[in-house]
This record gives sequence, C-alpha cells and structure tokens, in this order.
Amino acid sequence: MASFSCKITALALVLSLVSSSAELQKLEHSIKNDGSLSLLALGDWGRKGEFNQTQVATQMGRIGEELDIDFVVSTGDNFYDSGLTGVDDRAFEESFTNVYTAKSLQKQWYSVLGNHDYRGDVLAQLSPVLRELDNRWLCLRSFMLNAEIVDFFFVDTTPFVDHYWDNPESHRYDWREVAPRRTYVSNLLKDLDSALKESRATWKVVVGHHTIRSVSIHRDTKELLSSLLPILEAHGVDLYVNGHDHCLEHISSNDSPIQYLTSGGGSKSWRGVFNSNSDKLQFFYDGQGFMSLQLTKTMAQVVFYDAFGSVLHKWSVTKELHSSM
Repeated sequence: MASFSCKITALALVLSLVSSSAELQKLEHSIKNDGSLSLLALGDWGRKGEFNQTQVATQMGRIGEELDIDFVVSTGDNFYDSGLTGVDDRAFEESFTNVYTAKSLQKQWYSVLGNHDYRGDVLAQLSPVLRELDNRWLCLRSFMLNAEIVDFFFVDTTPFVDHYWDNPESHRYDWREVAPRRTYVSNLLKDLDSALKESRATWKVVVGHHTIRSVSIHRDTKELLSSLLPILEAHGVDLYVNGHDHCLEHISSNDSPIQYLTSGGGSKSWRGVFNSNSDKLQFFYDGQGFMSLQLTKTMAQVVFYDAFGSVLHKWSVTKELHSSM
C-alpha cells in the first residue's frame, strides 16, 4: 500500500503540472509481467449502498480477485441524485469508500463524470482533496491513460448533450470551466482526434458516460453519433465503454469494428424499456451488474456479470501481431 500511495502522490503532482495543457492529460499505468491487463468497469452506482449497490460491489470484489485486476473504470453518475455538494459531502464515503471495501478493489479507480454528477459541485469530484480522503479516487473531465498495449481515452460527454443546456427542466448543471460550450466541445474533439491519431497502442478504448448506441431507455445519443463517432471510426477504436443506461449491453457496429459496451448497472436498474437498434445487438440485460475486460497484445475478452456474479455474456476478439518494420 505504501508504494501505491507514493504513485498517487506522484500522480497528483503530474496532474497539477499538466492541468493547463491544451492537450488531453496523459497518465500511465503499468501492465502485468506477463504482458496482460485486466480491469472492471462499472457505472451509475453511487446510492450509499442501496438498490443492490453493495451486492454488486461484493461480486466485483470476488471477480476482481479472480482476475487479479489492475484497476477499475467508472463510467460516470458516480453520486446520486445530484453529485456531491462539496469535498466534505459524506456521500463520497457512504457511496464509495464504505461500499467498495474488497481487497481486490483497493486499486486505482479512473472515473469520468455523468450528467447526475454535473447537477452537483463538479469541482468537488475533480478535487485532489478527495484523493487525500481515499487515494483510489481519480476523476477528471477528459484524459488519456496509456497501459502499454492499450490506450484508454476518457471523454467528458455531458457537455455534448443539447437538452442539458436548452431544456434542463428543474435541474441545475454546474458548467464552471465548461462554458462557453461550443469552444469546450470543439477543443475536446480536436484534442481527442490528435491523441487517437498519435496512439500506437494495439488496442484503443474510449470511455464516456453517455451511450452512442443503446436499446434501453436513453437510446442512441444523437450528439455523439454526429460529432464523436466519426472520430472513433476514423482512428480504428476497438471499444466504446459507457454507462447512462442502467443496464448491461453489447452492440456491434455494422459499419466498423467498434463494439459498444454499456456497463451502467451499478445500482438502480430494471427500467423495463427496450428499443430496437439498427446495429447488431449481441447482448442486453435490463438489470444490475458490471463488466470485466482482459487484454493481451493479441486478445481482448469482455465478460458481463449480474449482481450475483454469474456470467451473463462473453465476447472475445484477437489481433495479429505486425512487425514495426
């Protein structure tokens, strides 16, 4: 644990040095000695242990130990219903620290913001103060994580969505450091395009909160279809991992190798909604659970689990090694 704390301290220093950069913030995470990487992905979870959040966390701990995971990815909506009220909000401990207690989950968590997080104090979730309370926690707007064989690109998708700006209803969104929206989104897309273009990793994985493709209640996110998806397709992205819909999904693109993976079953689920989709639906589960991803230089395997840790769906793909010459 001491070496892990040192890494987090160093990470905080790196973040403070690069936060003013126009490019995506770049982090690094080592892989195992055998050249593999494994992780869990979870979204839409922070409900102080309720709605089976604790049950899902328990099974995450078990699967995390079996896979010897390297880290956890959170796809957003980290704290319900309206994010955090500040860095001293007890919801941080009640929904995160006190729930994900398994030994295997005492690894780095890489998190993005969801729309519910934007309804609270966004700067609190991004604050290094939370990392001092629990050094697993790392939440940034958008950033890149290199793990040798794979590059992860975490994208802040909430500002893309029109109705949060045009018709927020009774909700208040914390747009500090985001407005003016057009400039923010334009710069983010430009930075993402540049980072993907420069990536030489075997695998490219993009993580965002909102769906690109979904058969559940939120359906496809039209703003991401028009602005984000063309960039992912142009640069050969392998996986898009998201939350937002409170379910588990795997949809394969008809037009590219992209696999759309929804892991939004961290707590409250069972919406009872199904909408058809023009792409190929591989799997849909309208309930609680989470996802694992295992990678080597030549293989990627995705597994979805329910709240009891039972395997619901498996998918894998291989890539041939090509000489750098």
